[in-house]
Amino acid sequence: MTNSKETVAFLNTELAADSAAYVEALYEQYLEDNNSVSTEWQTYFANYQQPTDAPHNAIKEQFLLLARNQTNAPRAVAQSSGDTNPKLMAVQQLISSYRRRGHRMANLDPLGLQDRPQLEELTLAYHGLSEADLDTVFPTNDLAIGKDSATLREIIEILERIYCSSIGYEYMHVFTATEKRWFENYIESNQGHITFDKAKKLEILERLTAAEGLEKYLARKYTGVKRFGLEGGESFIPAMHEMVQRAGGYGSKEVVIGMAHRGRLNLLVNILGKNPSDLFDEFDGKVQPAVGSGDVKYHNGFSSNVMTPGGEMHLALAFNPSHLEIVSPVLLGSVRARQARRSDKYGYEIDNSTVMPIVVHGDAAFAGQGVNQETFQMSQTRAYKTGGTVHIVINNQVGFTTSRPEDARSTEYCTDVAKMVHAPIIHVNGDDPEAVVFASQLAVDYRREFGKDIVIDIVCYRRNGHNESDEPSATQPLMYAVIKKLPTTRTQYADKLVAAGVISAEENAKYEDDYRVALDNGQNVASGWVSEPNTELFVDWKPYLGHKLEDDWETGVDINKLKAYGEAMAKIPEGFTLQRQVAKVVEQRLAMQTGQEPLNWGAAETLAYASLADEGSLVRITGEDVGRGTFSHRHSELYNMNDGSMYIPLQHISPTQARFATYNSLLSEEAVLAFEYGYATTVPNSLIIWEAQFGDFVNGAQVVIDQFISSGETKWQRLCGLTMLLPHGFEGQGPEHSSARLERFLQLCAEENMQVITPTTPAQIFHALRRQVVRPVRKPLIVMSPKSLLRHPLATSELSELATGKFETVLPEIDTIDNSKVTRLVLCGGKVYYDLLDQRRKLGQEHIAIVRIEQLYPLPEARILEEIAKYPNLEEIIWSQEEPLNQGAWYYLAPELYRIVVPAPTKAKIIAPSARPAAAAPATGSPKMHAEQQKALVAQALGVTVDELQ
Repeated sequence: MTNSKETVAFLNTELAADSAAYVEALYEQYLEDNNSVSTEWQTYFANYQQPTDAPHNAIKEQFLLLARNQTNAPRAVAQSSGDTNPKLMAVQQLISSYRRRGHRMANLDPLGLQDRPQLEELTLAYHGLSEADLDTVFPTNDLAIGKDSATLREIIEILERIYCSSIGYEYMHVFTATEKRWFENYIESNQGHITFDKAKKLEILERLTAAEGLEKYLARKYTGVKRFGLEGGESFIPAMHEMVQRAGGYGSKEVVIGMAHRGRLNLLVNILGKNPSDLFDEFDGKVQPAVGSGDVKYHNGFSSNVMTPGGEMHLALAFNPSHLEIVSPVLLGSVRARQARRSDKYGYEIDNSTVMPIVVHGDAAFAGQGVNQETFQMSQTRAYKTGGTVHIVINNQVGFTTSRPEDARSTEYCTDVAKMVHAPIIHVNGDDPEAVVFASQLAVDYRREFGKDIVIDIVCYRRNGHNESDEPSATQPLMYAVIKKLPTTRTQYADKLVAAGVISAEENAKYEDDYRVALDNGQNVASGWVSEPNTELFVDWKPYLGHKLEDDWETGVDINKLKAYGEAMAKIPEGFTLQRQVAKVVEQRLAMQTGQEPLNWGAAETLAYASLADEGSLVRITGEDVGRGTFSHRHSELYNMNDGSMYIPLQHISPTQARFATYNSLLSEEAVLAFEYGYATTVPNSLIIWEAQFGDFVNGAQVVIDQFISSGETKWQRLCGLTMLLPHGFEGQGPEHSSARLERFLQLCAEENMQVITPTTPAQIFHALRRQVVRPVRKPLIVMSPKSLLRHPLATSELSELATGKFETVLPEIDTIDNSKVTRLVLCGGKVYYDLLDQRRKLGQEHIAIVRIEQLYPLPEARILEEIAKYPNLEEIIWSQEEPLNQGAWYYLAPELYRIVVPAPTKAKIIAPSARPAAAAPATGSPKMHAEQQKALVAQALGVTVDELQ
């Protein structure tokens, strides 16, 4: 230890709360003889010793705090005589207790039903104080109230106003002292008085009028119809208005919002500017989807432009299914894409201030759904950070019918999950709209200052049940007995303004009348809505609309360009030392990419990325091992063995290239895949890829596949070009490392909603990835990626195959055979092809042809028929797959094959498929059983016994 700062840091790290007695004894020893303790302790105690030997009890509490690592402990004890020092310390501790625990005594519940017992830590006696001290003047020290001293009575009154009124602050868990001090200065400087001028008060009243007015109008016009109304949480609307306007004033160009059902229609009309008449038409059933299924009105998204103090701003509300919190990572993916789009050429330095995300939650879902934990964990990571999210919890205090906290969560507050990333939390009484608006200002300012997440917990209630057809008193009789007698938030606030002379009763009534008339007339009622928006604030998707999934798209790249890309990727910075095996990969890949050797999978794949980036398309790849590749085939990230620095060759293809980004993700499937879906729905001219570590792991993200990837277009007309690389193939590695659940994807296929392919050559993956961008169609692409094929000696391609051609949906027989001798046609896809080919060659079976169906959906019917027609004496058609009979492609393919083959001019019959026996698990964990099953299915496909295989 060389200085006092190092000493204090060391001691604060080493001590715990129960070390106080030890510290006290050491200090007594130090007072008697300075040299009797170590030099570190001498330095430490010297920082706190008084000019005269103060009694040890004067600083006992100080050491207790230090031992507990309390960062807000007083920095020094004021110089005073007698027994004043313990009082000074006690007052400081009282202030600290209010900061830490004042939220427990705040008036947060509009219903007054919450049990808020007096906290011992906020009593005078707990800190050794009494009423006799109330009129004593004490220094306020770091209490940011604008005065250096005050009586204890005044200090307590100020603390009560700040920390125990309509807002409860939780910020003492925040990681850095800088953020804590910022928070204290922000909330303490006004001494607990929220002072808005008349204009702001009337603005709040006007937005409350809109919030309540819409719900009343809908309740009268559509009695009992489900709408998930905002009654009881109307302060949410002035809060959203304030955040949008404040962000715009700071220069933000977009605010992107995600939320579930409650209050969604209100937000659409009163903030985003959806025309009320359009909403009424939806209620009346007049609106039918032009294509697809459409969705219920409280799932739909919307976008518009509004004016703010900083100019015109684009607002976007994300579409959301009933899986509630899953919208959070989807939204943030869209936000990240918007931020990148506003940077230079998808630049590496992203300006987070340009786009602000707001995610609105319900209290039960916020606490209960694990995707929130995943999303919070993403918030400051390289691949997923967006400069902080403002979270708003519309806290109804009821989850459907669950109102007992012990049934809904294991924590005191529904928002405690946010503490995992040290996010500040502001609890606020929903019936105090000015407090809610102040909390909104604070949240936007904190996000702007620190670029981190923050949570506003609006404690309110549901005036109706879970929905308008529900009778809530059946399960919450006491709560709804109170609610029935409670004036609305707007009524309470309007009465307050009338009493204060801010507005007359007549003017107040006119606010309500004017809003109702506007609804009757179908007028737009959103504040600041722009009727002729600036189109430069959002992306034009028109070039990607109305296209079919046609196959004839040439995707070749000039061979000289391909060679140049290979040479660029092989250039390693001087002094950059590669690991031995990686250096060999780079050397071999250069030979492949310059045409000297056949290409393997990794070489062809990286050439696809290089060509797309050079042509101006953003390429982004994320997943748990994508930099290297789970099976060590990609090596898009290279590491210096000397200092650990990283170099990405694909970022150095050409000076004018678009961005290539690769990120190894956190260990998540659900939130990460949802994020990439959101990203892909926002930037059309891009290749956005999520790769699973193993295909099976996508199971953890099934809700994203079901609710967004497979159905987003038909429900919401939301185009998405996301590519999913799912390692798939039976290698004897057990049930969780074999199958990407191909059957599940195929079951979801309809209406040309996505593409499912099983490519078997490097050229095929090259053309498939390029087709995903070059073709003006934006559909999800599901790639059943190989594992052993990454280095299979037969799974290679020539560079010339990349220079011309396209992705082939069907690959024909590759050996030279007499078509007239063929009596059996084996159809297959994926890795099993090479096992079949190997044995067919060894057995010399000239009567068997093997054709690969490389695209399973949309099924290339015409191409399949072309291949069948090549064999005039064909008798049998058999499908072969590695998966168990009840999995894989067979149950999808069987009716399709019968449908297209039976009418065809062929005498061939479709016979029983070649597959593993039907099974509950995807694969066996026994290598021996795996090998036996593999031999059996190959033998069946080739019409021989297992013993005949070579």
